[in-house]
Parts: sequence; C-alpha cells; structure tokens
Amino acid sequence: MNVRRNLRVRDIRGLIESRLWAQILVAMVMGVGVGLLLSPQTEGPLSLEPAAAEHLAEWLRLPGQIFLNVIQMVVIPLIISSIILGLTSAGDPAFLRKVGFRIAPYFVGTTTLAVMLGAAVATLIKPGRYIDGERFSDAAMTEAGRTGEALLEAPSELMSAPAQIANLVPANIDNAMLTGNMLQIVVYALFIGVAMSIIGPDRSEPLSRLLQTVQEVAMKIIGWAMRLAPIAVLGLISDFVIRAGFDALIGLSAYIVSVLIGLAALLACYLVIVLVLGRRNPFAFAGKIVDAQLLAFSTSSSAATMPLSLRVAEDRLKVSPPIARFVIPLGATVNMDGTALYQVVAALFIAQLFGVDLSVAQFALLVITVVGASIGSPSTPGVGIIILATILQGMGIPAAGVAILLGVDRILDMCRTAVNVTGDLTACVVMDRWLEDVKEGPPTTPEPTDASES
Repeated sequence: MNVRRNLRVRDIRGLIESRLWAQILVAMVMGVGVGLLLSPQTEGPLSLEPAAAEHLAEWLRLPGQIFLNVIQMVVIPLIISSIILGLTSAGDPAFLRKVGFRIAPYFVGTTTLAVMLGAAVATLIKPGRYIDGERFSDAAMTEAGRTGEALLEAPSELMSAPAQIANLVPANIDNAMLTGNMLQIVVYALFIGVAMSIIGPDRSEPLSRLLQTVQEVAMKIIGWAMRLAPIAVLGLISDFVIRAGFDALIGLSAYIVSVLIGLAALLACYLVIVLVLGRRNPFAFAGKIVDAQLLAFSTSSSAATMPLSLRVAEDRLKVSPPIARFVIPLGATVNMDGTALYQVVAALFIAQLFGVDLSVAQFALLVITVVGASIGSPSTPGVGIIILATILQGMGIPAAGVAILLGVDRILDMCRTAVNVTGDLTACVVMDRWLEDVKEGPPTTPEPTDASES
C-alpha cells in the first residue's frame, strides 16, 4: 500500500521537478500568439473568417476539454477521500475541533477582507462611469446571443436562510454527486471522517485502506492528465483569444483594471498573512507556489489544480499532511476569495453602469450576500458569472448587465482562480503554524527504499 502511495507521490513530484510551470508558461504565450494570428478581429494575413475561426477554436479547445473532463471525473472521490483521510490520519478526534475552530473564522475573515477590498477599489475607480450603459449593454446583448439569454435564465429564486442551512446536509449523496453540489459533498466527507476518528483506527482501518486506494487511483489518473496540461493550456488560451480578441478587453478596460488591482491587493494581503500569521518568508512562499498558480490560471478550475496544490503544500511548503489534505479540498470548495472580490467589483460596476445608487443597507446586504454566495461555489470554470447574475437579481440591479461581462469573463476567471488557489495554500501555511501540536499519522509500514521504488 505504502509502495503504491510513494510511487503516486513521486509521479506528481516529478511533474513539479520537471518545471511544469515553465511548460505551462510557454504554452500560454504560444496560445496567445496562435490566437492573435488566427482571430478574425486581428485582420492579419492569417486571420480566418468567423465561421472558420469558430470551427478551428473548437478543435483547439479539445485537449483542454479532455484535460478538464478527466480531472472532473475523479475530483469527487479525490475530495471525499482526501478530507476523510486528512481527518483520520491525525489519529486524534480533537483534531477536528482544533482545525474547525480555526479554519472556519479564518475562511470567513479572508473572504470578508476580499469583499471589502473589491468594494473599496470599485468605489474609488468607479469603472461603470466610463461607459455609456445603454449603448454598451445593447451591443453586448446582441453579441451575447443565445449564451446571454441562457445565462439570464440561469438565476433562480434564492432559498430562505433556514432552508439553505438544512440543505448543507445531503439527504441523498448520490444526488449531490450528480448535481455537483461540492459543499454537500464536503459536509458528507466531514461526517464520515469525524465518525471514523471517533470509533478509532482499529475498527475504521478497512475503510481507511479502501479510501487510500481510491485516493491513489484518482491521483494516478490525475498524473496522466497533468502530462497533457501544457497542450491543454495552449488550446484553451488559443480558443479564448480567437473568440474574444482584444476588442472586448479594450471596451471594458476600466472594469478589468479594477478587478486586477483588487486581486493584486489581495495577493499582497496573502503575503502579509504568510509573514505575520504563518511566520514564513513571503517571497520564498511565493516562489514555491508558482506551479499551482499557473495551472489554476490556465485552467480556470480550482478542482483541476487541487492535486498539484496538495503536492505543493506537502512537498514544497512542508505543511503537515493531515492539515494539507483537510484544508486544500475544503478550501477548493468554500474559500473563494478571488471569486468574492470579483463578484462585488462586477456588481458595483453594473450598478454604476445603469445609474443604480446603493444605500448603506443595500451595500451591507451586497457584502453579506457575496460572502455567502462565494462559499460553496463549484470549483469549475465560468461559475462566477452565474452566481453574479443571481446576486444582481436579488439586489434589484439589472441582471441583464451580466451579458456585458461575458466577453472578458474568461480572462478574469483565470486570474481569480489563481488567487483562490493562492488563498488555499496561504491557509495551509497559517493552519500549519496554528496547529503545530497536530502530528502526522504513523505509517502502517516502513517507507520503501530507493531499490524498492525502482
């Protein structure tokens, strides 16, 4: 069992040591170049007609779709097994109390900080004042076409607070898996992990071994997918540039700059947190997490990045495995600081665009709503725009304005996902410092030697 686990760890570590970040970075640059050469909006010698460009973009996107689908195929069993093994590997039922009383307020605090940063940036810059709302929204709605119409139909009536709380506990785990309700899946894993910790390792060992095998199989499949990552990134970036071009970026430059300034400020706050709360060198921390940030940026998926984040946390940041295996899967589901910041900037941008003045009470409600909505957001590409439409609908701000943001949502989705992953790794460092008394579960058998690995 431990031989297989060691080989699985070595597979992912090998990808890190092979400078995966450099391969992804090269693929991103090549993707931008290919996209600009072929985009109809570039009007260069190699530019394609819109219909041909659309057809080619689908083929370029194919490796990326396969990559993301493979990751999504195993992410649910990986999350369940990682959280449960993270809880049980500490060998102490008090671990949950210790980490729970610290991680819950930490996640809420950093999410609130992100929302306040976004609100401050949007209030100071006022990006919505730079655009003629009526003219620009009409053009955006025309270009959005069926995508915009489908998006505006997506928001549904929000459940009451008691109903939302009750809905956290999955009555049917199969339905939660089918619908991709990651928060319910996390709660399910927490119940199982706590129960296994209470009954003790002797009685829970058979299930622990089964979960270890599930985790190893999932990580092996992900290891295969990671080798496709550079090609997937090239295709995804090329597809984005071919479809959007730079016209969309120019038209919403004030809004894009506002979001990027907010995300940069949040990253700076993370480095301060690493220094003050984690007691680590923030620059060394930043250098060690580049791989995970680049993969998150290129795939726009916290779920796709989670396996690499786990290995970075354990192998590079030297975070205790029980803490890393608990915080990373949990953070990929509930710690969406970058998404929260983006949502509040976008909401205020659209409010400014349509001349909607928010009262103090409405602004406070917006902050609370964004913090709540960002917790449990599915860790998949593009979900932030759907949640934003729901928030706007509940705030009385024209939800039609969301269609304006469709053209640039992908690039901002990439940026905020990289920030989300950074927040998860920051949380790992802080929890590792706050929970120094948590010990790793002892291995069931001695670690294999180099000879046995070969």
